[in-house]
Amino acid sequence: MKLILMGTPEFVPSIFDNIAREHEIISVFTRPPKPAGRKQELQKSPVHIWAESHGFPVETNINEIHKYSADMAVVISYGVILKPDVLAKMPFINTHFSMLPKYRGASPFQTAIMNGDTESGVCLMRIDEGLDTGDIYMCCPFTIGENDTTADVVARASTLTTDMLSEFLAAPDKYPAMPQIGTPTFTRKFNGTDEIIDWSRPAVQIHNQIRAIGGRTKINGLDVKILETKIINGKLEITRIQPAGKKPMPWRDFVNGQRGKIEF
Repeated sequence: MKLILMGTPEFVPSIFDNIAREHEIISVFTRPPKPAGRKQELQKSPVHIWAESHGFPVETNINEIHKYSADMAVVISYGVILKPDVLAKMPFINTHFSMLPKYRGASPFQTAIMNGDTESGVCLMRIDEGLDTGDIYMCCPFTIGENDTTADVVARASTLTTDMLSEFLAAPDKYPAMPQIGTPTFTRKFNGTDEIIDWSRPAVQIHNQIRAIGGRTKINGLDVKILETKIINGKLEITRIQPAGKKPMPWRDFVNGQRGKIEF
């Protein structure tokens, strides 16, 4: 098939690689370059870099889609709202990282982990004008382990997404679109305030927060990020940490550097 690909973050190129081996890619749409680093230099998205390395036309303005003709567009974490005039061009297939209609919106995996869910999944759906309200072509569930982070779950979902898209795009007519069934729940985008750790909360809730979005706090007056934790006998144990301006390190190394004195 002739396809348009749409995506932005770092986990997407590996999925697009497989699609590009099996189909003709007409164009790749991604978010415009953004300032990054201390010098705030413009940086292209991982998908932008991937597309250029393969010689595919790259577009950073969704309105440019009107100059292309394709059988279908595959959308993975693009980050742009598609308006009715765009959706009218062709079928738009989206991979959503939850078992819809549960966890519509911006942070399905993070929210699932934050809530302590033990299962999530990937759905292939047709994009319509609503927020993750389109009909479903296929869904595949998977388990979330008690210490899995968002990065772990995204990696697992990416592998699953690759297989699902390969199967679907080979014969789309085999998969009729079915309406979503059930009561929807909605997620929001997390911000820096959500990362601040409230040490009065139960240990498992703090653990889930860190697994989902990370945690920030002060230890001995230093700003630090808590990167990894475990629950041992009902208590929270910190295993990896990153003091401000330094590289990530094991918790024990940090404690030794503080001469064993720790105050939250």
